[in-house]
Amino acid sequence: MYLNLIQIAESFGVSETVVEDWMRNEGLPHTPDRGRLLFDRAQVAEWAATRGLAAKAGFLAPEAPAFSTGWRIEPLLRAGGIWRDVPAAGVIGVFQQIVTRLPGATPAIRQLLAQRLPAGNSVSFAPIGGGFAMPHLSTRVSLGRDSGTIALLLLRDPLVVKEPVPDELPITRLFFFVAPSPRAHLDLLGRLCRLLARGPLRELVLQAAPDEEILRAVDSADRSGRGEGEGKVVT
Repeated sequence: MYLNLIQIAESFGVSETVVEDWMRNEGLPHTPDRGRLLFDRAQVAEWAATRGLAAKAGFLAPEAPAFSTGWRIEPLLRAGGIWRDVPAAGVIGVFQQIVTRLPGATPAIRQLLAQRLPAGNSVSFAPIGGGFAMPHLSTRVSLGRDSGTIALLLLRDPLVVKEPVPDELPITRLFFFVAPSPRAHLDLLGRLCRLLARGPLRELVLQAAPDEEILRAVDSADRSGRGEGEGKVVT
């Protein structure tokens, strides 16, 4: 059974841009066919299983989620921080500040990552629409379970990126993350995309709500995903 690009994106709860990023950087199996892309269901399921990535809906969804890295987003976001009024020209500089205090990484690793960031192809921005993008290191790293971070950047002016933007809305909200492993990278990318596709977090970020309101929304979503809450913001 073959699926198209839209069906794959809907199954994992991510944008088509993210699926295309998986094709380029993660080896997602696909077959070009007369100007369109087809995905063999069995091959995609095997690819996802080896990376600990579970489909959430659609043709690929299991009866119950079979794979999860177990990473909570809220403590990772507290580690990376919420950065406000960031000029588009200063985005890479903020990324460097974030990785120089990356939890669980050695000083040498932090310095190496910070030095790589200014290179033109060091970051994939992965626009997902709605004014959001998910910047991450183009090269996957294995930092160890105690490492990893997520940061939210609220931009002063729109950021221009080389990747196509699904709805052409100006990008003014960035969730930059460094995952502890390639498996966690895919999981975090998918979970962040799903959180921003619907629910209270999206609106709070667009409104530039206070830090603690945003962090409470993320914590609530974490607990809801573990069956411990309903995903509502506690005010």
